[in-house]
Amino acid sequence: MTHGMRADTYSPHPDGDRGWRDTATRYALVPLRIFLGVTFVYAGLDKLTDSAFMKDAGAGSIGDMMRGVRDSSALPALVDMALESPVGFGYAIALGELAVGIGTLLGLLTRLAALGGALISLSLWLTVSWAADPYYYGNDLPYLMGWIPLVLAGAPLLSVDAALRARRRRTGAYR
Repeated sequence: MTHGMRADTYSPHPDGDRGWRDTATRYALVPLRIFLGVTFVYAGLDKLTDSAFMKDAGAGSIGDMMRGVRDSSALPALVDMALESPVGFGYAIALGELAVGIGTLLGLLTRLAALGGALISLSLWLTVSWAADPYYYGNDLPYLMGWIPLVLAGAPLLSVDAALRARRRRTGAYR
């Protein structure tokens, strides 16, 4: 049978009564959004409020951290670029994490926020945690993989994006 309905897939009940599996499927990305959003907001605020981190040199500084990972990173040129202005780079990462986290939690421009989170995680994986051996000890790669479903699916529920989409649908903007 080439153009029929597959009997082995689970589909919602025709009368609109949704089972727990449908509900769980619809809300599956919400815990991921909350975890990544809270984590990135916390990471951004932690960097912005840590007086030692936002320094060119010294214990716990962004400058010393970047100099320490330069030779073991996959992209030393990226680290060199960050070392031209370590404090500026630190602020860029912290504010980027904050924007990504807030956008993800609110579900505002979720795919864009998730793409930003994926790019931050990718850059940190290729620089800071690249030398982790075995590779799964590095924490940035799992974060990168966590962002991908949100890049692909966005935030279809409990989000500003969904509310705006519903409003456009009601006002006929999609017709």
